[in-house]
This record gives sequence, structure tokens and C-alpha cells, in this order.
Amino acid sequence: MITDISQLDPNGTYTYADYLKWQLNEHVELIRGKILAMSPAPKRMHQSASGNLSYTIRHYFDGATCQVYDAPFDVRLPVQNKKKPEQIYSVVQPDICVICDSTKLDDDGCLGTPDWVIEITSARTAKYDFDEKFHLYEQAGVREYWIVQPKEKAVNVYVLEGDEFALVDIYESGEIPCRIFPELIVPHERIFR
Repeated sequence: MITDISQLDPNGTYTYADYLKWQLNEHVELIRGKILAMSPAPKRMHQSASGNLSYTIRHYFDGATCQVYDAPFDVRLPVQNKKKPEQIYSVVQPDICVICDSTKLDDDGCLGTPDWVIEITSARTAKYDFDEKFHLYEQAGVREYWIVQPKEKAVNVYVLEGDEFALVDIYESGEIPCRIFPELIVPHERIFR
């Protein structure tokens, strides 16, 4: 039984089936089969932004069919409809995700692409949020992707146009509209109070 990440080959390629066997003391994600160790507990500003944003989004979806989930929550992203654990090479834990198709939800989390993903950066995760995860979510077909930067008090909003993310805007104040749910508008100051 593997209980420590140091027991794993950092150059190895792993699947969700492997991930299920691990009893690690830390959270990890799989990005195209490669292990990404999660940071220690997020900083206060990260948690504050996450809680404020999650509260606002949950309030909007109260009673709706769309479901809101906060990390840690496994999102398995199959490629070409390959959904068996040994065929899935990407398992992520977005800070916040919204899933409107209930058939994607099971006891283990989400098997499929969320409609909306929000990642909140930290010093350790910013590169992944803007690079590896950006391209992974783009390829998976996430309809809207927000990258929240607590230190800069900025929110980058991307929408999927065709098969690529397009930057809508970088919000540093004012109201932030969700493009795929147009009635949902998040005040910037509510995220960063």
C-alpha cells in the first residue's frame, strides 16, 4: 500500500485506477497521468475568496438542477469517452466547480466535464492554473473557466469558443458576469472582502 508520495515514480504515468489504490497523507491530482502534489493547506486569502465565491454561487443555484462543489472533490476527465478507471489519466480537484448534468455525478465525484470551473491561485499553484490545468480544462470542454488571484485581487474570465478558451476580461473591480449563466453577477468586492 502506498501511503507517501515519495513511494511513487515522479516520472511514471498513472491512471485513476492507481489513484484509487493510494492512501496518501497529502492531496494529489493527476494531469494527463502525471502526479501533481497539492500545496499544504491554502492561505487565509485563498480560503476567504473561495468561501465568499462559493457562497454567492450556491445562493444563485439554490433549488436549481446545477450542483456546486468545493475542493476536495474529484473530477475525472475522460478522453474520448474512455470512462473505466484504468483509462482515465486526469483527476483534478477544482476549488469550485458547477455541474449541470446530474448523470456525470456519482459517489466518487464527477465523471465528465463540469460546466464551470474556478481555480484560486496560490504561489505554488498559479503556474498549473494558468498552464497545465488551463489546457486540460480547455481540451475537456469546460464552458467557462475563472482564475481568481487573491494576491492581485483579480479574476481572469475565459469562455470556450470552439475548442479554445478566449479571455473575456480580467476583472479588478466592479461586477463580474458569468457568461454561461448570464443572470449570475458576482461583485468583485464580495470575493475579496
